[in-house]
Amino acid sequence: MFLRLILITLLLSTTALGLALESSEGPLKFTDEQTKTLQEMIKNLERRHYASKAYDNNLSMMHLERYIDTLDPRKLYFTIQDIKAFSRHGLLLDDQAKERTLQAAIEVYSIYYERRVARLSAFLNDMAAQIAQLDFNSDDYLELDVENLAWADTEEALQVRWRLQFKNDVLNLKLAKKTDEEIVKTLRKRYGYQLKETQRTTERDVFSVYANALASLYGPHTSYYSPRQSENFDIEMSLSLEGIGALLQLDEDYVKVSRIVPKGPADKHGQLKAADRIVGVAQGPEGELVDVIGWRLSEVVDLIRGPKGTTVRLEIIPAKSFGSGETQIIEIVRNEVKLEEQAAQADVIEIQRDSRTYKIGVIDIPTFYMDFEAASRGDPNYRSTSRDVRRLLDELEAKHVDAVLIDLRNNGGGSLREANDLTGLFIDYGPTVQIKHSSGNIWRDGKRERGNYYSGPMGVIINRLSASASEIFAGAIQDYGRGLIMGNESFGKGTVQTFAALTEGQLKVTESKFYRISGDSTQHRGVTPDVVLPSLYDPDDIGESTMDFPLPWDQIRAVPRQTYGDYEALLPRLIASSQQRQLSEPHLVLLREQIELANRDREQTRLSLNFEERQKAREERNARWLAIENKRRALEGEEPLLTLEQDDEESPDEVDAQEQRNAIDTEHDALLLESAQVITDALAFSQEPLLARPAIK
Repeated sequence: MFLRLILITLLLSTTALGLALESSEGPLKFTDEQTKTLQEMIKNLERRHYASKAYDNNLSMMHLERYIDTLDPRKLYFTIQDIKAFSRHGLLLDDQAKERTLQAAIEVYSIYYERRVARLSAFLNDMAAQIAQLDFNSDDYLELDVENLAWADTEEALQVRWRLQFKNDVLNLKLAKKTDEEIVKTLRKRYGYQLKETQRTTERDVFSVYANALASLYGPHTSYYSPRQSENFDIEMSLSLEGIGALLQLDEDYVKVSRIVPKGPADKHGQLKAADRIVGVAQGPEGELVDVIGWRLSEVVDLIRGPKGTTVRLEIIPAKSFGSGETQIIEIVRNEVKLEEQAAQADVIEIQRDSRTYKIGVIDIPTFYMDFEAASRGDPNYRSTSRDVRRLLDELEAKHVDAVLIDLRNNGGGSLREANDLTGLFIDYGPTVQIKHSSGNIWRDGKRERGNYYSGPMGVIINRLSASASEIFAGAIQDYGRGLIMGNESFGKGTVQTFAALTEGQLKVTESKFYRISGDSTQHRGVTPDVVLPSLYDPDDIGESTMDFPLPWDQIRAVPRQTYGDYEALLPRLIASSQQRQLSEPHLVLLREQIELANRDREQTRLSLNFEERQKAREERNARWLAIENKRRALEGEEPLLTLEQDDEESPDEVDAQEQRNAIDTEHDALLLESAQVITDALAFSQEPLLARPAIK
């Protein structure tokens, strides 16, 4: 029956665009404005992009592959025969752009369109009967590693893949304890939405996919924006204004959290994390949960955004359990992200060593901010990162701290000027960063005049979400020998983008690249810490190196510079001491257990579609996470939980909980406390002052 439905739908399907499989000259035809836009885009990419790549035969073949992969990332629509047929266009896309015909784009999309409409229509036709035929006692499994999955040999093989995908969708809902009636209702809405979205596709949508397939070959931060996307750029990519404070991106059929805005509603709530997938959205505490798998990013954003003070409920698949498909529901109260809430703040940690108490000042910097509006109108008290940190340093010195830690974890960057000015608070003078333009010109930015600076011992804490301006600051501190860098390899975003206007829409193009004063790029590799700490963030899931076609790491000439201290001789002892604590300190041991369990889940390459096996695996996994959570609660003196669901049901006073998360946690933040221990080690181990007279290097 399943096969007959597919074949009948393929024969009877009509399309909103009237696409014809047998001809690339059907009703879908790009406008003169769009073909001209593509030519302008190519000219900008070839002349302005840092990569300096020509749109030649080699890139033409890659463009075709990227376009196909963008349309069919899970290999559900095209067979190997289709791929071979498409390959005749491989060397011609660059020529077609010059001729303004774009035949390959039309042909490939026509087949994709017909197959997608046919598949979705088949499932929507008598879905209840199709679900009833599924056998959840079989040994079927779903491949998760689609990147290494071969294209299907035949149409029948494609139908098998669709059936397995459909079966997994049904099984996930069964495991969520949905009734058959609820499952039918949910999937009819999901597939119905996807069918409607496919059928209302316009030539502008198809052109955007085709143009972005080319732009992405130049790097993950180079992209084409259609006129509508250009108008909604800030809204589409950010929920920071009267939303939840999260940056989102599309990942196949899922909306994925790429970053949490520091001190925003989601950050204060504490449960939504980077790399989580959002699969459902509901309004208010009682609103109906809307399934958003397969939705456009902009439409999911529209659902999540809303008036300040209102509640949005999100059904998410946590990053640590993405392979299992297990979901949880969280509630977040929408609010604005205010500048004063993102401001730097300070506290003091006391570390007891033998008979001495060391006082370590901590300055938490969520983002590199500056109140440009207040500054432009001449307000002498305008807020900025460097101004606030200068004040906090004075306060900490008044408390006679022995050293200062700058916490840049989860700091995604911001104002380059502020990164330079902040570095100037810790060095006498000198460059902070080198910027190389696609033209080959290099200029340096930094502290241009000698001036007062904090001269005491210091360190910087980074993690995988520390990016851009954070990497510039941390890299400069490391290159000047000014302080210890602790944590994990940073994000690796070392490029600068500008916008170019096109006939239709605009192009965001990578035009420059950041380099440290050592000559090393921050691109791709990020900043490597001197002392590595454990992290729950998977470097294979988050960071520049995980993106498609990132610009490579490279080097330019180093800048002669002063060095303020030399930790090199101390590093072996500092690392050994930290590793010993990581194996014995209870909170760090617990963190390592969480990392091991999360890694085990991420390594899963196939998913069983047997109900009992999946349920058993889920129960075992939840039992392991529950054991870890109860160990944590025991350390904090809290009552143990009987189930993980009990943790979700507990609702402490939301205001108090948010205030606690907004403050620096000097009691329970294991990585912050370990960083304080490391800097204390440096003070205790040093036989002479850490800071010597600046020397030329």
